[in-house]
Amino acid sequence: MLIILGQNKAAASSVKIQGCEVIVTTPYSFLRLFEHHNLLFCRLCHLVLDEVEVLLSEATEQVFTILDCYNKSVFAEEWEYSLHQIIAVGTHYNKHIARLIKEFMSDPYVVITAVEEASIYGNVQQVVQPCTNSEKTAVLLKILDFTPNDLQKVLIFTDSVSEAEMVHQALKSNSIFSLRIHKESEFNFTYILEQWTKKYSSGTHVVLILTDDCMQPLGITDATCVVHFSFPSPSIFVQRLHSLSDNFCNVIKDSSVDQEYTKARSVILLTEDNACHAPEILHYLQHAEAEIPPELCDITAKVLEAEEEKKLSRPLCAYLKTFGICKNRTACPDCHQINFEIDVPQNILDKITQTSGCVTILPLHIVNATNYFGRIVDKQKDQYTTLAKEMNEYFKKPGSKISVENVEKLALYGLCEETHFHRVQVVEISPKEEENSFFSVKVKYIDEGRTSQVQNYQLLHLPARFQCLPPQAVEFVVCRLKPIDNEIEWNPKVTHYIDYKIKGKLHEAKIVLTLGNTAWVDPMVRVARLPGLNMSVSEYNVRSEILSTGLGTDNPEHITQLQKLCRHMKVLDNSKNLEHLSIKENAAGPEDASNPQNMSMQENSTGNSNSSKITPGNHPCDDVAQTKEAEDSTLHQHKCFNPEIKWYQNEETVTVKVKIASVADCKCEFSGKKVVFSAYSGDKRYLADMELHRDILAEKSTCVIKETEVIIVLVKENKEMWCKLLKNKNLHVSFDFEHWEDFEDKSPFPVGNKKWHCTDAVTEELVDSSEDSGTESDD
Repeated sequence: MLIILGQNKAAASSVKIQGCEVIVTTPYSFLRLFEHHNLLFCRLCHLVLDEVEVLLSEATEQVFTILDCYNKSVFAEEWEYSLHQIIAVGTHYNKHIARLIKEFMSDPYVVITAVEEASIYGNVQQVVQPCTNSEKTAVLLKILDFTPNDLQKVLIFTDSVSEAEMVHQALKSNSIFSLRIHKESEFNFTYILEQWTKKYSSGTHVVLILTDDCMQPLGITDATCVVHFSFPSPSIFVQRLHSLSDNFCNVIKDSSVDQEYTKARSVILLTEDNACHAPEILHYLQHAEAEIPPELCDITAKVLEAEEEKKLSRPLCAYLKTFGICKNRTACPDCHQINFEIDVPQNILDKITQTSGCVTILPLHIVNATNYFGRIVDKQKDQYTTLAKEMNEYFKKPGSKISVENVEKLALYGLCEETHFHRVQVVEISPKEEENSFFSVKVKYIDEGRTSQVQNYQLLHLPARFQCLPPQAVEFVVCRLKPIDNEIEWNPKVTHYIDYKIKGKLHEAKIVLTLGNTAWVDPMVRVARLPGLNMSVSEYNVRSEILSTGLGTDNPEHITQLQKLCRHMKVLDNSKNLEHLSIKENAAGPEDASNPQNMSMQENSTGNSNSSKITPGNHPCDDVAQTKEAEDSTLHQHKCFNPEIKWYQNEETVTVKVKIASVADCKCEFSGKKVVFSAYSGDKRYLADMELHRDILAEKSTCVIKETEVIIVLVKENKEMWCKLLKNKNLHVSFDFEHWEDFEDKSPFPVGNKKWHCTDAVTEELVDSSEDSGTESDD
């Protein structure tokens, strides 16, 4: 049975394995299962480690924990005579395999079929010497310029007769005796082998220069050093390494062999003509844990940069978008750089700026747990809703369903699915059969983002008036999440769960970044309106739902990694500095700010509830789970109430009006970045712990008590207009619109002839908000 377990302990305890003879799982899942099934190893006879190099690289600690438990069960008295076997299979050698064999296998049988992997196992010293073509001969002479303690048999490989002769003459002129063999040589193979196999004294150099076509006839396997004077192809490289095979160390058999000790050496001369192979060589040296020259790293970086330039026409890597990183950029066919021609935000930018980054979205196609396609819905007047209604009315008329005779690639057509009509674009046409007038067509639903295969006769002529509206499908990515256990793909279980949970349902989201047709959202919440009440509740936060499955974990570097790619890209707040790209308040126009009811926001999330109340004017995209500090603060102040606060400003001061009737025991503490106000009204205690947007002069700020309100005057440290009062938003703090005209005239955010203001000038958030039941204002 296949067992994949997340971090949800209940799931592990519910797994039934009685009677199961084969379990397929991962190291992480196996250990979670073991926590609830302590006798698991008692029945375990065969432990198979598939792709062992991946397991030992990605889950080293977990694999050796399993091996240790398995080893203890083998030596248990009651299982001493049971059959036990460990099988490790892989495509590459890994340094941890030596430990696996030495510590956990009593009678190991090692089979390595790839010579290049055997050379790593055999501790062959891999050396790369970067040089220019003109320096190759000098570098070769330097390699041979040493007096060995033992007999050294050196093979110098060239790829042509002329090159072999040139190397031979260079060595001869430097008093280095050498043999040479190639297809035009006067010496036969018998003579060369006699010279090669003669007994020589210690400290002797035996040098043979040869072309690659002579390797097989000679059959040499006892060389101590091979010099790749000409750069080899992968297959030739393997054959050359085989010449060293007699001197491969058996580090498993002889435990006394030092890992640093080596009998064989392989030297590659890397010139500018072979720079394109630098990434492959670097990867091999890293795999062999060999010394890497800095020049090789520089060459590799340039080659990879050039390769990435070739990928600019490709779409942005899906792993990069979903997780912020791509673990295998070299093999990945997609682009890992921002292409300004492709990735500049398209039709979604206007919708975002109109709503200050807070939007209503409708997921329609679920790719995986955090990646969806859908639409941005305008609750006031949604263009697509109008279009869909008109399309349905049109196609229901008799004679309107006109099948397309000549299907063209990239053309737009209509398509009927049950009772709904969709706009589709042809992306691929399968080859037509000569005698068949019907054929398959791959289409993309431009307003939903999904693709499917349909028959050509299903495509309907789409009038031009229905083609004017741009494609409405937008790609959404939920931020700061990744699969557990270093996986790069989402478990189908969580994807199916999210598909069931969110598909076809309206959600409120805050967009923190856009590139091309992709929008990154954080948070994304489902909101439901309570019937009969002018109130809504937040049913769930999608990110929290994924985390609750135990199959996802936090990915705090997600957006940060994307920021690094687009330092010069325009972000949602119209700022040119992407340092502020993280979840934050966005700009809004005075037409939005003129209605405080529309801009009111409140965060009311606690650890004991998955729902939170949203007052009629709130935008639910700000109803995000609070941090632990905010939760603790909420619990600490659950008996306090938040007063209603209004503010306005000039260049020198900010005036804050706290509306409380019959104020008693009033306290107001000032600091450079904070104001803490508390007071009693009857038996109710009011508290406002305000973290300010900018610094103030605490010693010059004052607090004056009046009959129905308290006036706090904050003296600014610098003469400037603030775009908001508090660092964070809150329902109970709003701008005083009696002074709106003054604020508008001095706003620090002019854009063209219009003036745009932060939403924070309208609503703010107290750092320590109280529970819903404890929120009250006196009118």
